[in-house]
Amino acid sequence: MLEALKKEVYDANMQLPKLDLVTFTWGNVSGIDREKGLFVIKPSGVDYDQLTPADMVVVNLKGEVVEGKLNPSSDTPTHTVLYNAFPDIGGIVHTHSPWAVSFASAEMDIPNLNTTAADTFYGDIPVSEALTKAQIETAYEDETGNAIVKTFADRGIDHNAVPAVLVAQHGPFAWGATPAKAVYNAKVMEVVAEIDYHALTLSHRDSHVPQYLLDKHYYRKHGKNAYYGQNNPKSNAHK
Repeated sequence: MLEALKKEVYDANMQLPKLDLVTFTWGNVSGIDREKGLFVIKPSGVDYDQLTPADMVVVNLKGEVVEGKLNPSSDTPTHTVLYNAFPDIGGIVHTHSPWAVSFASAEMDIPNLNTTAADTFYGDIPVSEALTKAQIETAYEDETGNAIVKTFADRGIDHNAVPAVLVAQHGPFAWGATPAKAVYNAKVMEVVAEIDYHALTLSHRDSHVPQYLLDKHYYRKHGKNAYYGQNNPKSNAHK
């Protein structure tokens, strides 16, 4: 079942250690088949060097295992909430990458201070409110997903324009049109977090990029008249 998607999700998971986004087994990637209403996710606590595509677990949008010999990631309920809340995303990744976790630990947004950030994120990467004792003791992973959804709703942020979030006192989640794109966004978030950390130690002034520079860099890659890359005939970017 969903063998091609299993391979796609496996490949995306294998990028996490290669990109220095995970330590030990601290991360997971999933990908969804919207037509079938099923998603594939990494099994819980399995070393990356022991994983195979056949180990990937198939789950429905109620969070129930449909196929798989291993237990799915403990974060499966969070992925389930996000797939239901954001019906246009195709892949999700969660890591404990240290620079992003630093901001989550401090309960700070990752600010958009430069064009490195603006190329991918149309604004700051938000941090959620910390989960309460009751939320943690009742349905921790579900409530993690709910906290993410609430953050975007309360702050009026488009989850496609800013495809990443920090869960306070926990760590980063990112998503995208595919599992590979979700991993890409997670890596960009980690790089931006590291850059921002150093920038904030050098200066305490508000160094947010001006709106016109944010618009230029975000929309040249993602707008209707985008010209970045090779897929657009108007492309003349030199990056």
